[in-house]
Amino acid sequence: MSTLNLGWHYKSFDPQTALRCGAYPAFSHQANALAFRGSESMGHALKIPFGNTSARRRLMNHIHPPLRVVCVDYPRPDLDNSVNFLEVALLSSSFRSSLRPSKPLKVVIAGAGLAGLSTAKYLADASHKPVLLEARDVLGGKVAAWKDDDGDWYETGLHIFFGAYPNVQNLFGELGINDRLQWKEHSMIFAMPNKLGEFSRFDFPEVLPAPLNGILAILKNNEMLTWPEKVKFAIGLLPAMVGGQAYVEAQDGLSAQEWMRKQGVPDRVTTEVFIAMSKALNFINPDELSMQCILIALNRFLQEKHGSKMAFLDGNPPERLCMPIVDHIQSLGGEVKLNSRIKKIELNDDGTVKRFLVNSGDVIEGDVYVFATPVDILKLLLPDNWKEIPYFKKLEKLVGVPVINVHIWFDRKLKNTYDHLLFSRSPLLSVYADMSVTCKEYYDPKQSMLELVFAPAEEWISRSDSEIIDATMGELAKLFPDEISTDQSKAKIVKYHVVKTPRSVYKTVPNCEPCRPSQRSPIEGFYLSGAVLSGKLCAQAIVQDYELLVARGQRELTEATMS
Repeated sequence: MSTLNLGWHYKSFDPQTALRCGAYPAFSHQANALAFRGSESMGHALKIPFGNTSARRRLMNHIHPPLRVVCVDYPRPDLDNSVNFLEVALLSSSFRSSLRPSKPLKVVIAGAGLAGLSTAKYLADASHKPVLLEARDVLGGKVAAWKDDDGDWYETGLHIFFGAYPNVQNLFGELGINDRLQWKEHSMIFAMPNKLGEFSRFDFPEVLPAPLNGILAILKNNEMLTWPEKVKFAIGLLPAMVGGQAYVEAQDGLSAQEWMRKQGVPDRVTTEVFIAMSKALNFINPDELSMQCILIALNRFLQEKHGSKMAFLDGNPPERLCMPIVDHIQSLGGEVKLNSRIKKIELNDDGTVKRFLVNSGDVIEGDVYVFATPVDILKLLLPDNWKEIPYFKKLEKLVGVPVINVHIWFDRKLKNTYDHLLFSRSPLLSVYADMSVTCKEYYDPKQSMLELVFAPAEEWISRSDSEIIDATMGELAKLFPDEISTDQSKAKIVKYHVVKTPRSVYKTVPNCEPCRPSQRSPIEGFYLSGAVLSGKLCAQAIVQDYELLVARGQRELTEATMS
């Protein structure tokens, strides 16, 4: 549970030891390795298991032959047998086993983020014909990424895949790409603002079931919370543990900060833990975030043994995650069209959707229409006839939160880091990771690339990239006091990319839950989708409404013929 000091340790190679992320000498077929090891009490120690001093000296003097990267991560946890996963897998299989439609529906879907891709995937599984329209020239929506002139990728956000995401985990399994998730040790690691350059860990023992593994992780960490604070926090949580889902839903009217104070939880608990957690969950601080959001996360993390275990994707999301979904959709007769921005939703006389008009001037018609875009885009395109309908009027309260993702390449390998996600506990930053260590495709044994979430970003979204980088460097100087300084007299910036999303996920403020729309809208043949699970539920609603939708199509055809 101690803070991190990344040091050099020398020991002989043990073939029984599982290497986590390492580099092998290109000339050697032996198991000599520079390896990031897991579950070290002092953090990940760089191991150089050479047998003699001269060999070590040659490596340290940087005259060793080139390195060949070999990365191996923690085994995938046993997720498939959990109750949540089995329920999710059953729903997924229902699309493949459902009765084949006599007339497949053409379903036009706006947005090729994970919500739209999920909707299209499950509709294709049910033998319908999705047509996916993406406004930009890249797949992924909030997981989009781009390649720069040097061939390096930069992303919309720093994305982590938790064990508590059964729908996402099920999707990876259905696509046969489970091996693309790089699982990390079961820990949560927080920077210590009052001890520059040091970290505090919550380590979840693998040998214990939930919730005992989470309880022990909290009890063993004495650096962030005192025992009296832990006791008061536990007492405050008792109503949630006893009251279950009904209690959790009833807390939507309170911010996290208000709830903590109401329950007698010391403000220092909020400062030490829940500022970081709130920013990671929704890019805002606990005085704004609905406590329901926090309780849902805590419930999943504490009730599922592997719920809080994290994995990184092994490369850029468009190619490593989105393209397998697209390939699956297309193999079943679906279509995916890039550079197809919806310009207008055109209506029939009865107020139902007639067609989508796209920016090219083309019109796209279908039997069913789905919007799988951020809510702010839908609100911009909402037809006037629909705006006073309560279902759509409630959307006014849902407003996307701004977020900034920062990538900085340095001229050297930074040592004060982990092969893991790190909670910065900075006033300007949320979470960050050295992607040159955590991700196979981005791995670099010589230079670090830090990817950081800059949040809350409302006051910064309109500022210049250089201002954002300067502010980020000021925070990094605290996280890497021996390696980074604001004047770059230590580590120097090779290059950077700043990705701004003015409206990301909607801001989960108190009393937001009643405004969240269901997938089935009051407009016949028009549906909404907002995430992987939402996409699956949207597809389910369309499959359930099949007879109604076919009858509607026949009715429209008859009316058109008569006119």
